[in-house]
Amino acid sequence: MTRSTVLIIGYGEMGHAMQVLLADRHDLLIWNRHPVAGIEPVDLLQAAGSAEVIIYCIPVTPLATVAGQVSAVLQDHSLSLIISKGLDENGRTAPEVLASVYADRHAFGALYGPMISEEIIRHHPGFAQVGVSPGTEYRDIAALFAGSLLYLEASNDMIGLAWSVILKNIYAMLFGIADGLGLGDNVRGFLAVASLQELSNIVRLLGGDPATPYQLAGLGDMITTATSEGSHHHALGVRLAKGDRNAIAGEGVHTLVMVRRHSLFDTGPYPLFRLVQEIVNEPVDPASHFDALLKQLFE
Repeated sequence: MTRSTVLIIGYGEMGHAMQVLLADRHDLLIWNRHPVAGIEPVDLLQAAGSAEVIIYCIPVTPLATVAGQVSAVLQDHSLSLIISKGLDENGRTAPEVLASVYADRHAFGALYGPMISEEIIRHHPGFAQVGVSPGTEYRDIAALFAGSLLYLEASNDMIGLAWSVILKNIYAMLFGIADGLGLGDNVRGFLAVASLQELSNIVRLLGGDPATPYQLAGLGDMITTATSEGSHHHALGVRLAKGDRNAIAGEGVHTLVMVRRHSLFDTGPYPLFRLVQEIVNEPVDPASHFDALLKQLFE
C-alpha cells in the first residue's frame, strides 16, 4: 500500500500502539472522545471522510454508534480495521457489529492475536491474525503494516478469531485463580490443554473453525494474557482466589454477563468456563471449587 491517510479512532493504549506502528509510513489522524495532550484534535466525520483507512481502537460497546456515524461519510474505496474485542450489550462480537452497520457497503478486517500494546509502544514485535469481510483483500491490510513490527497471518475464519480472542479472557482468569491459590506449574500445564479443548468446542458450536483457537488469536493470545505480569485478567483471577471481589470488571467479566443474559450458548458441557462463572458470580470458596472440578474431570 502506498502512503495513506489513516484515521485512528480511540487513543487508549492500543490507539497509541497503532500510532507507533504506522506513523513512519502513513499520514495519521487521531480522534479521541476526550482531548489528549500532544494530540491535535480532529473532527470525526471530516477525518473519516478524508481517510483511506479507519482503525477502530475503541471498546465494542460504543462501536455501533461510532461506526454508524463514520459509515455515512466513508469513501467508497476505504478500508476499516477493528482492534475491538469483547461483546456489546446485545451479545454481538465486534465483527458482527461492524458487519451490521456497514451492511456490505465498505470493506473491513479484524486483527486479533498476541499484540500487547505496551510492548508495541516499546517497539517490541506483535502478532495478529487477520479476518476479512467478503470482498476485502488481505493483501491491502498486509501492505498497510508492511515494514512495521506487527507480523500478520491471513485467516478465513472471522467468527473463530473473534470468539477465540473473547473467550481466552475467561480462561486467563482461571490461570490467575490457579496461581493465586498456589497450585503450581503442573496445573498450568493441565489448564493450557483443557482450556484450549473447551475453547475449540465452543468456537465450533458458534460457527467457527475448531482449529482457530490453536492459532495466534487463541493459543497465542491466551498464553500472553494468562502469563503476562501486566495482564488484567490474570490479575483478576489472582484477586478472586484471595477472596478480593472489589471492582471485579473487565472484558472477560462482561463476557460472562452477556453469555448468561443472551443465552449465547449452553455452558453446561464446559466445566472450566462454568468454574470461572461460579467464582466470579457467587461468593464461593475458589479452592474447594477447583478441587471439585479436578475430581469431576478425573473420576
